[in-house]
Amino acid sequence: MEYVLKNLGFVCALGANHEDIVKNARNGNTGAMFSGDVMVDGEKVPFGCAPVEKVYDSRMYDLIDCALNQIVVDIELLKQNYALNRVGVIIGSSNTGVSEAQKLIEKSFQTETVIDKNVIENLELGTPARYISGKTGFSGPVFTVSTACSSSLKVFQSARELIENDICDAVIVGGVDARCDFALNGFNALGALSKTHTNPMSENRNGINLGEGAALFVMEKGCCGIKLLGIGESSDAYHLTSPDPTGAGAIDSMTKALIDANLGPQDIDFINMHGTGTAANDAMESLAINKVFGDNILCASTKPLTGHTLGAAGAISMGLSWLMLKYSFIIPHVYDGKFASDCAKIRLAQIGDNKEINRVLCNAFAFGGSNASLIMGK
Repeated sequence: MEYVLKNLGFVCALGANHEDIVKNARNGNTGAMFSGDVMVDGEKVPFGCAPVEKVYDSRMYDLIDCALNQIVVDIELLKQNYALNRVGVIIGSSNTGVSEAQKLIEKSFQTETVIDKNVIENLELGTPARYISGKTGFSGPVFTVSTACSSSLKVFQSARELIENDICDAVIVGGVDARCDFALNGFNALGALSKTHTNPMSENRNGINLGEGAALFVMEKGCCGIKLLGIGESSDAYHLTSPDPTGAGAIDSMTKALIDANLGPQDIDFINMHGTGTAANDAMESLAINKVFGDNILCASTKPLTGHTLGAAGAISMGLSWLMLKYSFIIPHVYDGKFASDCAKIRLAQIGDNKEINRVLCNAFAFGGSNASLIMGK
């Protein structure tokens, strides 16, 4: 059975529509990530489906609305083709409404007032998927996957299983995470936050930059378009926050994705790395890629362009890969050019690289050794 990712609603630091994101990604434009004015408030362009009351303003809702606005036509086609209870919604996220809730909880302590129950409700991990279901009217299975940074790559396996088992005919699937001081301070406490631009695979790398965004796909059975070819997952449970330095879990997930897609390493044209810019992740991932693929497949981390979007990172990575396949360009790996001595040899994509890209593998590796790899292709 073949599965097609029919369309994509996408907002990240590179832009709030396909044209801007492609232009900035193609040119390796990192300036957008720090400009502070790229994001679009989704409420300025009202979504064309059923209104849903917001119990309080949330950046998460704005990002979702911005992405949903881009796939209105596809949503209407789903309603024409399928019963509402045959369309599911599966979203990967880790922050939900934490940022706004934190402010309201702090205010309640200061004023000695009772916290509104709606504040707590919007902290629930199910909120993003429930919100999309309410807005679109789809009443199939609705849930959120939250496995830290692998969340919104793992959702595609869940979506595929719903269709395979004849529970759904189609699924709105993807991820969202909004900026959040709680996460920012947490990564800073871990010593993982870079105070300069993130620099993956560099001798001078010193941590991550956090980002935000949403990427929503319409997934159905089909053979025409950009297809989901294979998925691999693993859980090595090596350490609460550090990856297994041998790359065993990453090797397992990438190998399983290849087997699932019935492909060999030579069939992959591009690897969209997890590539966080931390010493431990980059050394581990480069070693794993080298062991499975060798050192001649084009690779890039897109996090210098978007920031690390945590629960949305997998879907953001897939969104950029989807655009790369659709519009036939190569995303460059942006760093200072000083390849790290503790990283295994891999081939980093550069501006000007010219190669036909037909199949892309995306990686997402999370705290606790929750790993996922996904292959998509034309």
